[in-house]
Amino acid sequence: MLLNTLWLKTYDMKYFIFTFLALLSLNNFAQNTTVAAGEKLIFTASYNISGLLTDIAQVKMETSEVKTSKHTLLRLKGTATTYKKWDDFFKIRDLYESYVNPKTLTPYLYKRDINEGGYYKFMQYNYNHKSKTVKSLKRKKNKDGKTWDENKVLNISATAKDVMSTLYYIRNLDIHKATVGEQQNFKILFDNKEHTLVLKYIGKETISTKIGKKDCYKLVISIKGNTLFKGTNDNLLWLTADKNKIPVYAKFKIPVGNGELKIESATGLKN
Repeated sequence: MLLNTLWLKTYDMKYFIFTFLALLSLNNFAQNTTVAAGEKLIFTASYNISGLLTDIAQVKMETSEVKTSKHTLLRLKGTATTYKKWDDFFKIRDLYESYVNPKTLTPYLYKRDINEGGYYKFMQYNYNHKSKTVKSLKRKKNKDGKTWDENKVLNISATAKDVMSTLYYIRNLDIHKATVGEQQNFKILFDNKEHTLVLKYIGKETISTKIGKKDCYKLVISIKGNTLFKGTNDNLLWLTADKNKIPVYAKFKIPVGNGELKIESATGLKN
């Protein structure tokens, strides 16, 4: 059956989404000079089905300003939605968002709401950076549709952040100062666990995209002590070598298959 060739059961899609976000993530302190409210990036996500790369979903990354009684925050929102023709086989409606300081991109609140083929999970992190802790809420549904909550207090590293807030940190790093082969370790918090990611700079490359021909920084991603990423240089990310440093192309190889992400449009850029 066609459904059996998709490999898009819950296990697969969890790693698909995590891989995409991890490919776009770096955790380090930096002043935000690249991202402003109103930015919108749209990608096409392709997955290898029976030997052919097939477009299965649209991924959007958007920013907006949010005012509270005390602060003005930057909302970082990411969504993944299967194209309509795939909904009957495996419907995906995923939401990731982080509320951060617009100047430093330090996160205060993170939410993840995923619905993948009937599998549902909600995660929320409330940060306390002074105590290096996170109040975590995990909510799941059973087969009868009833929900249950799990609350935890997590001890985190000083630099550990969620996937959405780290997503935008990489774009504020001085990649132009890096030498070929230089690499950096950083922490990312996902599913209540810290992961150590390694990002290696392997040079510049000019590629053709839907938004034109772009000079890019080419990066390799890996995870210490984890078999999520397969191969030596099979998980790659291309960022534009300009002041915006937007991700325009990514390739990944994981135990359940391989795929690509290609940018379709980029609007509201700061620079």
